[in-house]
Amino acid sequence: METLGFLMDGFAVALTPYNLMFALFGAFAGTLIGCMPGLGPANGVAILIPLAFTLGLPPETAMILLTSVYAGAMYGGRISSILLNIPGDEPAMMTCLDGYPMARKGRAADALAISAIASFSGGLIGTVGLIMLAPVLAKFALSFGPAEYFALFLLAFATLGGITGKNPMKTVIAATLGIMISTVGIDISTGTQRYTFGVLELYEGIDFILAIVGLFAISELLFFVESRMGHGREKVSVGKLTLSFRELVSTIPTQLRGGVLGFISGVLPGAGASLGSFISYTLEKQVLGRKGRFGEGDIRGVVAPEAGNNGASSGALVPMLTLGVPGSGTTAVLLAMLISLNITPGPLMFTQNADIVWGVIAALLIGNVLLLLLNIPLVGVFVRLLSVPPMYLLPIVTMVAFVGIYSISNSTFDLYFMVAFGIAGYFLRKLEIPVVPIILGLLLGPEMEKNLGHALVLSDGDWSILWASTLAKSFWLVAGLSLVLPYLVGPLLRRRMNAAMKESPVSD
Repeated sequence: METLGFLMDGFAVALTPYNLMFALFGAFAGTLIGCMPGLGPANGVAILIPLAFTLGLPPETAMILLTSVYAGAMYGGRISSILLNIPGDEPAMMTCLDGYPMARKGRAADALAISAIASFSGGLIGTVGLIMLAPVLAKFALSFGPAEYFALFLLAFATLGGITGKNPMKTVIAATLGIMISTVGIDISTGTQRYTFGVLELYEGIDFILAIVGLFAISELLFFVESRMGHGREKVSVGKLTLSFRELVSTIPTQLRGGVLGFISGVLPGAGASLGSFISYTLEKQVLGRKGRFGEGDIRGVVAPEAGNNGASSGALVPMLTLGVPGSGTTAVLLAMLISLNITPGPLMFTQNADIVWGVIAALLIGNVLLLLLNIPLVGVFVRLLSVPPMYLLPIVTMVAFVGIYSISNSTFDLYFMVAFGIAGYFLRKLEIPVVPIILGLLLGPEMEKNLGHALVLSDGDWSILWASTLAKSFWLVAGLSLVLPYLVGPLLRRRMNAAMKESPVSD
């Protein structure tokens, strides 16, 4: 009953006309961003963070806007997967397997409609799971001491590569680089300057908003210039909607299984929506066996991954809100936004900033309804965006990023720094070094250092306090396994995913 009361308070926040307007705008903008191949939710949220500061939005409104963009981008990724056979983002990759064959058979409208419904179901299941699990986990986290938090942050870095990560060592290198960047500035404990090189602007450290917009948005723009500049892509026509009520009802078990599996994978730090999409599709293929025609345009092959990746997007918010540890790249960007608003994510947030937490959760429920209402009747609008040459879209995105960053501090130095991060992010991605661990290191590095210092003060310099408790030992053990498992399980999963893609009769 207590949770229900908090949720009602959240609806009171989310349903104000002002917040509802930004939720609608975020859902629409997120869908537009998601359907553009390669951008994805993390880049979409990063691009719009400066806009939130430019408009001077209050914390709850800013978070409602950005979480709506997050949810909308997860919806939008399916559009290019179905019509172009090009995933809007990595989690939408599995949707290509049956979505594009359906489109080639003249059922593109059906694939788009059922994928929107599956996304709604997955997002709804994930949000309900968030409502049920987050308060319980937050209460449990109140028993954490500095040693447990240090071990937890270490676990977050260890699991960041995920079991689908391409190269765990590159992930560790990126996280270490992020932690190193986080030490720039004046040490608040000793007053010592660290890596400032006499530059006044570095005394307060490096603003992670600059790093995020640079590493995500600006580097993505450079990739657009390199590989996608020119004309829009040819696509399969949408056609008429012929989806029957019987077909819709037959997919309900698939929607439920996919949403639950996606939520579970989203809660696990480092697993994320890609794993949720993959295991939902794989399980459905195993459950139906010969009854399904997966890879040939089976409607359940569209439903399963869409329910899975949208369930995972809500699940990834659980560790971010309750522990201050992001469950995905996009939630790492959202975590940065919370910190920049002087809000400390973690168990105390549910008491100190309950209006923001429950307002965001209520906005997710409202946003899923808005997205369903937007994505079915307005799908033609989103589809037309795929035909717009990037040369017309890039200046708009660039302008939003530059104006937004300049409005935060009115400093041209910050603009230069943002561009520098963008160029660095471009080359890092060329070397297949992920940028999300850099952001996580930049965000969690100061807290990790602070908790290490507190733990050593409490133990009078005895390092064994870091693994003295049973809970801390558990975190260290899971962290160790997380560094080893990618070498054992990761290649197997990638082979399975590649095999699934090759089994699809349509590969053009």
